[in-house]
Amino acid sequence: MKLRGLYAVTPEGLGTDALIATVRAALEGGAAALQYRNKSMNAELRREQACALLALARNKRVPLIVNDDVALAEQIDADGAHVGQDDAEVAAARRRLPGKLLGVSCYASLPRACDAVAAGADYVAFGSVFPSPTKPQARRAPLSLFHEARALDVPLVAIGGITIGNAPELVHAGADCIAVISDLFGAPDVRRRAAEFARLFSTCPAVSP
Repeated sequence: MKLRGLYAVTPEGLGTDALIATVRAALEGGAAALQYRNKSMNAELRREQACALLALARNKRVPLIVNDDVALAEQIDADGAHVGQDDAEVAAARRRLPGKLLGVSCYASLPRACDAVAAGADYVAFGSVFPSPTKPQARRAPLSLFHEARALDVPLVAIGGITIGNAPELVHAGADCIAVISDLFGAPDVRRRAAEFARLFSTCPAVSP
């Protein structure tokens, strides 16, 4: 599956009904991928929400990727998982999720991205590309990293502090996807904001390796 476009990452703290409503708006606006990210709720509620989002995403033909929980992704037959520095080893996650999407956070490190792809990652994420309210202490990833990483020949995801105002810089720099939380789900009209992000990719051609 070729990832390109708005990669919607769910916000923390929403009940299931509110979460479904706001995610539905993002998908209707044109989100190309959805990541379920929830590090605060109990396992039972996380499974309930993940299953509900999976049904919604499948209906829209958008992949649902589970953050930081390979076991949950495996249990609900999600479309993939995303792991980070403190998560399961990439190779182990790859073995547990054959045929599924596997994304890896590579922060500001091209060598880590190379290792991740060699271990089976389908896409890599760099960030924080801008100051992020979600992870204010995160190391910044330069935009030049997206040009340098084109040779990996996998989709490149930008994350961290992305707004509709600075997103065009990332598309022009070579990001295949922009992962957004606050500026998407905190917008007064989530559907309209998603459409604005999605439109950036229809007006800017994909960058070749």
